[in-house]
Amino acid sequence: MQDDPFKPPLAEPGNTPRRSASDDLDAKLEAEIEAALGDMALEDMIEMAERPRPSEGDRPRAKTGTVVGIHGEDVMIEFGPKSQGVCPRSEFDDPPTIGERYEFIINRFDEKEGLLFLSRRGAFRKAQWESLAVGQAVEARCTGTNKGGLEMEIAKHHAFMPAGQVDLRHIDDLSVFVGEKMPCEIIELDRRRGRIILSRRRMMAVERADQREKLLDELKVGDQRSAQIKSIKPYGAFADIGGIDGLIHISDISHERLKDPSERVTEGDRVQVQVLKIDLSGDSPKISLGMKQCMADPYHAHAASISEGDTVSGRVTRIMPFGAFVELAPGVEGLVHISQLAEGRVSSVSSVVKPDEVITVKVLDVDAKTRRISLSLLALKKQQESEAVRPDDPAMRKLKAKFSDELKGGIG
Repeated sequence: MQDDPFKPPLAEPGNTPRRSASDDLDAKLEAEIEAALGDMALEDMIEMAERPRPSEGDRPRAKTGTVVGIHGEDVMIEFGPKSQGVCPRSEFDDPPTIGERYEFIINRFDEKEGLLFLSRRGAFRKAQWESLAVGQAVEARCTGTNKGGLEMEIAKHHAFMPAGQVDLRHIDDLSVFVGEKMPCEIIELDRRRGRIILSRRRMMAVERADQREKLLDELKVGDQRSAQIKSIKPYGAFADIGGIDGLIHISDISHERLKDPSERVTEGDRVQVQVLKIDLSGDSPKISLGMKQCMADPYHAHAASISEGDTVSGRVTRIMPFGAFVELAPGVEGLVHISQLAEGRVSSVSSVVKPDEVITVKVLDVDAKTRRISLSLLALKKQQESEAVRPDDPAMRKLKAKFSDELKGGIG
């Protein structure tokens, strides 16, 4: 009988199966997972599995632990019977006491010591030179600027913050930070050379991720929120609503027709917006916002005063192959169809009217439901011609004389 090719060979008597490198790696992985999870319940693990996976470079989630001991500059933390960690005492704004609970970030696991090395979420204080470490959250002061970024001071030592680490977005004028104290993270430390590199961007990214997660949980279509304009594109403006950027399309910035979003908004403006759409189907959420939805519609205020037969003036805003749009009031436009521009066949709209030209037209129709107003240059011209009096017209003088003579005798 042939051996089953899919059955692993039996170990010979007296021989112990050799452990492969992959076995050792699995053992290390299991130890790290056990230390990280500690006494976490099965429900908690399922909840974590169902959460969206963080993108590469995101910080680990915070975990709450209890202070169980203080040894010199080390604070011992326990997350469960089989999960302990250590956090520098300098990470605490106030001296911790045994039994207090705090949130911590797990920076790494030391397999040799069987300890998690921790840092406090959002904790920073004026650090001492001896206690500085890479990954530590500290408060530093900006003393000046140079071509590459900000000159900083921390623990009475000079430090540097590259321009790309100052903010989540590009800052044109870094001088606005001079003299300010700011929370930042140590991303490089060389005591021998006295070299310290700081990042404010990383601290902001962690805070923004927290705000983003909370906001997505409560955000609904129709919500109105305060937003800050972050960048302007030809097709619209991106605005931060508190951890998430949304797009305000150019058509939703104002009731008036805009050629460019910069006609109404500039970077840094605080505006009121309404959430129009939330799309969570992709890797990152897409939020559509509207500004004009938070404003009174000028159409209802101005269009009510425009009626069929009126003579009105307005500015030509757009030339189209089928006609010209005319702005009669802010947010109120009418269309002069190409057939209503002049008598006979008009080959080109621009041969009769030009963009930004102010023209006087007659109102042919007003449809409040569709917000359409039909205008005519031709009808106005015909009306003016019919109303014109020609004093040199012999036929007109003869008619006037005839009726004038008949009326002289009066009645009786």
